[in-house]
Amino acid sequence: MNVEMVMQELEALGKERTKKMYGSNGAHEPLFGVATGDMKPIAKKIKINQPLAEQLYTTGNYDAMYFAGIIANPNAMTEADFERWMDAAYFYMLSDYVVAVTLAEADIAQEVADKWIASGEELRMSAGWSCYCWLLGNRPDGEFSESKIANMLENVRNTIHNSPERTKYAMNNFIYTVGVSYTPLHDKAVETAMAVGPVEVKRDKKKSSFLNASENIQKAVDKGRLGFKRKHVRC
Repeated sequence: MNVEMVMQELEALGKERTKKMYGSNGAHEPLFGVATGDMKPIAKKIKINQPLAEQLYTTGNYDAMYFAGIIANPNAMTEADFERWMDAAYFYMLSDYVVAVTLAEADIAQEVADKWIASGEELRMSAGWSCYCWLLGNRPDGEFSESKIANMLENVRNTIHNSPERTKYAMNNFIYTVGVSYTPLHDKAVETAMAVGPVEVKRDKKKSSFLNASENIQKAVDKGRLGFKRKHVRC
């Protein structure tokens, strides 16, 4: 399948209601409004195709960019490729659910994510923290340096309340993910969550929302989900 054929198939799957929902979260034209689950049959036909993924990502169409992440070959992408994808990720659904997810399946995931966390840019920081959430929720605990993850928890504890709004979500999710999926530091994550307390996230034209990693870790523990790892990062 070529890029025109994929775009036609995606357009046919678009729904006005989904389009409005994506729009309310920050997506802008061009977009069709395709539910992610509806993309699976096309993805099955194409499987992994990095050149096609690149062509789709550069269209600037939200649905095509999302689909590009599903068919991308993360280990065929260089750091410069991920930086280029990140430059075009104009809101969090692209930074955290396309670029960070794709990066999480690459061998260079941690080194790129570390740079993004240190960048000071809201969406890059958000993508970096999100990438670690995808990594910790999927890869064996032994692939991570315990002291490094502990230092990252300290970083969150000290900076979350003064971080950019979208980054707060990803940092809060990081505390939760360490608490649930990275068992060596479960206790430290619980302690960090308690110290951080509720995190206020201000939203445009809407009431602030409050995030509470402590409550969510406890809910996961009550459900017997401690040590949870997902089989796949990408859908």
